[in-house]
Amino acid sequence: MNDANNARPVVAMIGNPVSDKGKGAVIDAQVMESLIDNGRRHNFDVIDLTGTSFDDSLANARTHADAYTHLVVVGGDGMVALGANAVGCSGKPLGIVATGSGNDFARGLGLPVNRIDTAIEGIVGAIVRGSHIDVDMGRVTSLPGGYAVDAATGNLLTDTLHADADESVSLPPIDRYYGGMLNCGLDASINDRANHSRLPGGSLRYFVAVLVEIAHLKQYGYHIKATLADGSVEERDIISPMVTIANSRHIGGGLEVSPYSQFADGLLDMIWIDHMPNLLEIVDAISKAYNGRLMASHVFGWKRVREVEITRATSGEEPPVLMADGEYIGHLPVKVAAQDRALRVLVPPAVARDHADDDGSRTLAAIKRDGRDPITGAFCA
Repeated sequence: MNDANNARPVVAMIGNPVSDKGKGAVIDAQVMESLIDNGRRHNFDVIDLTGTSFDDSLANARTHADAYTHLVVVGGDGMVALGANAVGCSGKPLGIVATGSGNDFARGLGLPVNRIDTAIEGIVGAIVRGSHIDVDMGRVTSLPGGYAVDAATGNLLTDTLHADADESVSLPPIDRYYGGMLNCGLDASINDRANHSRLPGGSLRYFVAVLVEIAHLKQYGYHIKATLADGSVEERDIISPMVTIANSRHIGGGLEVSPYSQFADGLLDMIWIDHMPNLLEIVDAISKAYNGRLMASHVFGWKRVREVEITRATSGEEPPVLMADGEYIGHLPVKVAAQDRALRVLVPPAVARDHADDDGSRTLAAIKRDGRDPITGAFCA
């Protein structure tokens, strides 16, 4: 056990051995060996808390929370989500070895992507120097009637599936943090299709999934009650193929769905498709998504929010299972709230300086460039 009287840090590692048809286990072993070697040289211990599944690993991290001072996760955005749910709001730093198919959270932070040795070097250096940044998260919780699903499959949780037919089942509530985006419609369907694709490369899988799902757009029915950045409340129905509540910019291996998102502003970005787009608008939006100018498209609405309640509207189709950071979350209704600087992330000093120097002026310039009002989110006349 690690306690206040023991100054020697303990680094817990969680990998994803079943990822990429078992190749994840090889990477996990490489990372563990390197951490142990660095621990000998820099005076820290290493333990492995990898479980048999997302939920099992998360339970390990929570059960043994007193046994480690730092947590390192190995994999993609889903593993970052696991780490965020394990150490979020605790002050314990999270290290990220980004080896997944998307790596969008790490990419947004400016961390190495699919460069294992460089990532480990940065994490070890950050541990030794105490270098970190504190970033926001989103927190999703159930409103009455909302319920969680298995994070890996999107199915009802095992206890629910195995309940007797005559037994009254209480569906498990959602209480989940995320670092990237909460996907509530088209983007969730795209993510789900990409998860089941056999195509190589995360970006290619996501791009193909975009094309397939856009060809079958549905109008989902959402009732939105949003507390905006200025504290005012807006409430209305949105009948739309997509509503997204974003904390970071990227999804799908670099697609900038939320180009104005900032990691430490205490706010989330609500993005939705404003109307059913025609073919030219779809082509234009896809091209803009790959050059950081998606919000210049009049197809999309955008507002900054402190929290938002998402329930079913009386019209429109039932939204699909919600997803965040590549993992399945559950079903509406939910409340989503910004968690101001709730996640501490290990980063090299140069990355920490870059974030400290970001005063928001570049984001403000991008908003004005795209012709939007930075307060209301509407297009300027």
